[in-house]
Amino acid sequence: MSKAPKINRKEQILQALALELENNPGERITTAGLARAVGVSEAALYRHFPSKAKMFEALIEFSEESVFGLIAKVLVEQDGVFAQVERIIAIVLGFSAKNPGITRVLLGDALIGENERLLKRTDQFFQRIETQLRQVLREAELKGQFHYQGNIGYFAEILTSFMEGQLSRYVRTRFSRRPDENWPLKWLFLMKSLTADA
Repeated sequence: MSKAPKINRKEQILQALALELENNPGERITTAGLARAVGVSEAALYRHFPSKAKMFEALIEFSEESVFGLIAKVLVEQDGVFAQVERIIAIVLGFSAKNPGITRVLLGDALIGENERLLKRTDQFFQRIETQLRQVLREAELKGQFHYQGNIGYFAEILTSFMEGQLSRYVRTRFSRRPDENWPLKWLFLMKSLTADA
């Protein structure tokens, strides 16, 4: 007789947390409610995570590994500055669309009243994306792939703000307006803006 596969309780807790964040937008998630959703006691939760902050931190780490892992592949496999910038933005928007509960964490919506250190981690997530975009644009300019008259740093900041805005609208509309909605058309608009002074 074969044994039933062992449950990875840590993953189960994180999946339940992400689902609770998705199903209860605008609400704080309590450890008692999370324990009920997982089907364990609060003590069992704390055996795997010493605090709720550590659970949120694990979701942020999952986001970083997923998003920046995909971005690293794009930088190796994708040629051309515009293709790379488009894919980086599409990765962030697509990740958000598939992970609405985690989007609340990345925007800080679910972190109100939580550890201040978590908000710094989410800020670093978006800063890292902005740095990556700035680096791609600067390298392309150095290689002579395009020339931009304006400040490349500002443009990377605008692209990052666009992404944050799309994610924010997703949360604000209770996940009814996907962040990647009409992305090809929006990308055409952004690319025209990028190349206006080229």
